[in-house]
Amino acid sequence: MTLAAWNEAAAQITAPGQLFSWSVQDVNGIPLRVFDNAPDSLRDLFAGTAAHGDADYLVFRDERLSYAEAHRQVRALAEWLADNGIGQRDRVAISMRNYPEWIVAYWAVVSVGAVVVGMNAWWTAAEMAYGLEDSAPTVLVVDGERWKRLESLDSRPDIPVIVARCDEALPDDVIRWADTVADPDPPELPKAAIGPDDDLCVFYTSGTTGFPKGAVMSHRAAVHNVMNMGFYSAALGKISDKAPVPRDQREQPAGLVCVPLFHVTGCNCYLHPTTAVGGKLVLMYRWDATEALKLIHTERPSTLAAVPAMSREIVLHPDFDRYDTSSLGSLGGGGSPLHPELVDKIARSIPSGNPGTGYGLTETSGVVTMNVGRIYVDKPTTVGPPLPTVEAKVVDDNGTELPSGQPGELLVRSPIVIRGYLNKPEATAEAITDGWLRTGDVAMIDEDGFIAIVDRVKDLVIRGGENIACADVENPIYQHDAVAEAIVFAVPDERLGEVPGAAVVLRPGRELDADGLRAHLNGRLAPHKIPVHIWFLEGPLPRNASGKYLKRQVREELLSP
Repeated sequence: MTLAAWNEAAAQITAPGQLFSWSVQDVNGIPLRVFDNAPDSLRDLFAGTAAHGDADYLVFRDERLSYAEAHRQVRALAEWLADNGIGQRDRVAISMRNYPEWIVAYWAVVSVGAVVVGMNAWWTAAEMAYGLEDSAPTVLVVDGERWKRLESLDSRPDIPVIVARCDEALPDDVIRWADTVADPDPPELPKAAIGPDDDLCVFYTSGTTGFPKGAVMSHRAAVHNVMNMGFYSAALGKISDKAPVPRDQREQPAGLVCVPLFHVTGCNCYLHPTTAVGGKLVLMYRWDATEALKLIHTERPSTLAAVPAMSREIVLHPDFDRYDTSSLGSLGGGGSPLHPELVDKIARSIPSGNPGTGYGLTETSGVVTMNVGRIYVDKPTTVGPPLPTVEAKVVDDNGTELPSGQPGELLVRSPIVIRGYLNKPEATAEAITDGWLRTGDVAMIDEDGFIAIVDRVKDLVIRGGENIACADVENPIYQHDAVAEAIVFAVPDERLGEVPGAAVVLRPGRELDADGLRAHLNGRLAPHKIPVHIWFLEGPLPRNASGKYLKRQVREELLSP
């Protein structure tokens, strides 16, 4: 009954003339499902939020920015960018924690038609240098922590650097954030004719080569992700058995952002839609379950930008019952699957809310599927059906589409798929063919069209929603002169889903222990990439006929009880 009601609701709100109606249109030579009412750009989406005036927009510790103040700062920074020759198609890199300045900088860059480069704040100085060289930004915006890393480089890029949240003395050629947003009455935004297929953002994602790839997203992709999510919320509301709350009694929508803004989960799936509806974004300095519960109690968010490990820590917290969590409308997470047991735990722990999950990639600019509430409880092993503008199919090794219930690689086609990888035409051609993106995930599509993710093709570890390329960890391991062979693979972890594990064979006569290897990796790798589990093995690692290591075999042998 629930599924039938869902299908009827979805059909109603996507019918011709409705807000979420869609049609097949030619986009750069590819037939894609496009929302008929989609705005042209994210600039248009943000401009409309000025109407929310004095309502809270950004909350960080004891700081609050209203929509009016955020728009003032965005216009001021946009004015600074324009005065310094930064405009359409220029790139501006942002490297900082989830501070309010990240969001203000994002909207200012987007609003002048420039392209945001979202740099991973966990990167080491060397990784920062790689990202800056690859993306070639014209301006870099950093916080004090990232500034120190930048200073440690032998040479920093010869571009303007804006530093926020730093009380220390800065070189004369470095700009303080406060000076860029000081204008008390900045002019209107500079004119910019932004098209749907203009570049919006570059987010870096770990690939199996070990070198991060810059995924280039368009305005159309981000706008369609917002509308796909809006469709799901509207359809879910139609089948809800809860009485609707009168408009004058509704609380301001709010989201607690527990994941980085430099990823699509935090940015595209929470910043964008929450802003679009005039919601409040509550930012955390770092993840802490106790602090999250306090913020849920006081700020009353209806959603959490979280990964499953965070949701688990909330519902299992020993002081959970001391806090008011009644505002939550859903609790779950993206980046990795929810265990079916956690789905049931959330449903029982938060009666006012719904367990929920979504499936997506950096390469899809957000979510491909969503599964929330009663439908998720009925189908807890799936990530939901494809969203309206998403086509999905499962194929075998020869690219032949497989029937329902058979596992194969999941391919998707949609306006949300990225344009490609920055400076990597070969990787782009390998990943995207005729608009179809190879996800690298093994999936099954059931008779109802719901997708279940069952395995992974890509050689990745997904640690708390953060992709770690195994090769990215293996390369510095091999830099230790005692190491003869090494492989890195995912090890299940109750809290984070997966953590990196390494199997190492030493050179004859050499000695090395786990602490010594981790000390070697410290500084060469961001801390979250350093293996949690390390095994030292005798003899050569097993290989197949073509000489590739049999990682799955080694992993199964090491993890077997």
